[in-house]
Amino acid sequence: MPSRRIRVTGTPEAPLRAALTALRTELGVPETFPPEVLAEAERAAKAPAPAVEDATDIPFFTIDPPTSMDLDQAMHLSRRGTGGTGGTGFRVRYAIADVAAFVVPGGALDAEAHRRVTTLYFPDEKTPLHPPLLSEGAASLLPDVTRPAVLWTIDLDADGRTSAVDVRRALVRSRAKLDYATAQRQIDAGTAEEPLALLKDIGEARERLEVERGGISLNVPEQEIVERDHTYELAYRAPLPADGWNAQISLLTGMAAADLMLTHGTGVLRTLPTAPDGAVGRLHRTAHALHIDWPHHMSYAQLIRSLDPHLPHHAAFLQECTTLLRGAGYTVFRDGNLPPVTTHAAVAAPYTHCTAPLRRLVDRYASELCLAPSSPPAWVLAGLDALPKQMADGNRLAGTVERECVDIVEAALLKDRVGDLFDGYVVDVEERQPTVGKVQLDTPAVVARLEGGTTPLPLGERLRVRLTQADPGTSKVRFAPP
Repeated sequence: MPSRRIRVTGTPEAPLRAALTALRTELGVPETFPPEVLAEAERAAKAPAPAVEDATDIPFFTIDPPTSMDLDQAMHLSRRGTGGTGGTGFRVRYAIADVAAFVVPGGALDAEAHRRVTTLYFPDEKTPLHPPLLSEGAASLLPDVTRPAVLWTIDLDADGRTSAVDVRRALVRSRAKLDYATAQRQIDAGTAEEPLALLKDIGEARERLEVERGGISLNVPEQEIVERDHTYELAYRAPLPADGWNAQISLLTGMAAADLMLTHGTGVLRTLPTAPDGAVGRLHRTAHALHIDWPHHMSYAQLIRSLDPHLPHHAAFLQECTTLLRGAGYTVFRDGNLPPVTTHAAVAAPYTHCTAPLRRLVDRYASELCLAPSSPPAWVLAGLDALPKQMADGNRLAGTVERECVDIVEAALLKDRVGDLFDGYVVDVEERQPTVGKVQLDTPAVVARLEGGTTPLPLGERLRVRLTQADPGTSKVRFAPP
């Protein structure tokens, strides 16, 4: 199934909870942190490494899902220059949680983070990279508390191009915890104060530059399970413009970090080779089947920007587009020996992960490489070569969790409707078995295996299908032609 984010609001019913618990057991997901890790986290929370600079006068804010407590990033946006010889533009201050201020290299916390690698998200709970005492407490950039951070200051010209970059450790203090919907409403209504209102100006400027360099941001809908009247409904949530503008700030910082590493000759990049012609050709066929007009003169990037994720057949195509991202990995280099591939094809520039250290191991390394690019700490250099495999293993597990959770939730939602008929689109057909494929329902928002017919499936066509299996215990949902 295509990669999808999934979110549950409310309390999952017992069969769903049981299936998710069984999945965690099957995958060997740790239930708790060892006592020595919790003890070290408690000590670190009380006495993090001191920051040299005080930036608590800057009124930072965060934008995250409403229930999030592990807040990695806080920002403050402002205009700079008055139009004279200094020019005009913007200043982006982006504070990233300073996890290294709490984690002692070689200690119990460090070892556990290397075992876990990344936070795992299940519909009913998450398995964090670091103990919640840190990730949702002492290290999180929560509002109205002072926190150590890695503070990026990135100056942009009037077109949004980077003109200067500075990164250092500092104490910061967020003033507001916003969610995407609230940020969007304030910006649209014109009631947002300038630091938030500028998110649209800077975000759109960076999006124009992304178009110019041939980059791609996939606005893939989020699958959302909502509890209503003691039952569940499933729908797609299309990203808001504010989601994309916020992502552009993170991309900007990741690109600045990659440039710093490349300039000084040592680092870890997030790389993605250009997709092979065969993969793009397959998407051309899928677009044709889904009745999406893709003229020969239009590039893949241009097509993506023309799509509306609110439309079911556009949303289906965007899901299929995630297949072009499957070759992404981490590339380490040192001592000026640059790798043959330094770019991320979707970003269309060198890029690294550095903005989510509470949830992703590699970001802690990236921050240290940027804070001291000429002489990184010994622990960073010692652990650098092992990072790509560690991250690949962690991401593989996270991908398995994501796929299995989607299947389990869909099965739980449909378990009482076996035999019912649904309307949907045929979004994929196996080349060697054209009677087998995938169907995306109109409602509920489910994508599942379609099999059991005797004639080739009509790729891209609407089809009425019958639910033949929905078992949360086996996480299987199956449909057949009527």
